[in-house]
Amino acid sequence: MVLFWVFVLAISILLYVLLDGFDLGVGILFGLARDESQRRTMMGAVSPGWDANETWLVAAAVVLWGAFPKAYAVLLSAFYLPVLLMVTALIARGVAFEFRKEAHRTRWLWTASFAAGSLVATFMQGVMIGALVEGLHFVNGSYQGGVLGWLSPFALLCGVGLCVGYALLGACWLVLKTEGDVRDFAYRFIPPLAFALLGFLIAVFAYALVEDLPVLGRWLARPYLFIFPVIGAAAAIVLATSVRRRRDRPPFFMAELTFAAGFATFAISFWPYMIPFEITAEQAASPHASLAFMFWGAGLFVFPMMLLYTKTGLRVFSGKMVSSEGQYEGAE
Repeated sequence: MVLFWVFVLAISILLYVLLDGFDLGVGILFGLARDESQRRTMMGAVSPGWDANETWLVAAAVVLWGAFPKAYAVLLSAFYLPVLLMVTALIARGVAFEFRKEAHRTRWLWTASFAAGSLVATFMQGVMIGALVEGLHFVNGSYQGGVLGWLSPFALLCGVGLCVGYALLGACWLVLKTEGDVRDFAYRFIPPLAFALLGFLIAVFAYALVEDLPVLGRWLARPYLFIFPVIGAAAAIVLATSVRRRRDRPPFFMAELTFAAGFATFAISFWPYMIPFEITAEQAASPHASLAFMFWGAGLFVFPMMLLYTKTGLRVFSGKMVSSEGQYEGAE
């Protein structure tokens, strides 16, 4: 049961990163659009599935709360402020989706809410990831870092890095989904974003070497983990080649593969810890009876239905947009 729910949690987080990542990335680029026509097209490119994509964040939180309550309690204690800011930003972004198309005099406000909400939510997610990688402050197994225990230069660097990464995903999504000037707009951003992401990864690796972060030692002790960076590097090469040749489909899938490889690297390097390197999955897990009870409902029905719904939604809206109102050609 513990391994099953670890798997469900990992898949939920990964799907959230891959799916809502490009939504948030489009939102980050949204503030850089030149005119209203571009903004309508960008909004239409993500409108069919943005709320369904965010459902995976809810799923991850529910699994963490129900299956691993000790880890949930520690994470909420440590990241109360970042989580509050992230949720507030996601709410502002969601409201902007609904209000912006109806507003006239206040449209500028909802434009800013959509762009700023996407940027803040992404930055807070990156900060929390960075704080986990660097390590939280524990004393005798209890978190003692305080309200700002997550705040560090490395965490802030990771926040900026995730903004760059999500923006790259968003640009690749726009290339996949749109035509005309919006696609050209996205193509122009992919090379600088890719180079910025590469610079971020080099900076993170250098910081890990200088500060001798524990996660680096685990990479060296488990050489097979380097297969994932190799996969990510190969995907990046294919992405660069596709962009140079203006092939619309491969860049997005290669960018997603790069993110998946990075996620797998960190997830396996942290195992068996839920809170690196203090609380293991076994220590954080609910009693077996609780895990089994969840399995018969959420495990057998809710989780598979969410997977099916996600697959169906992506299939239905898999074609290119044909107008700024969010209409699609259909499955390709």
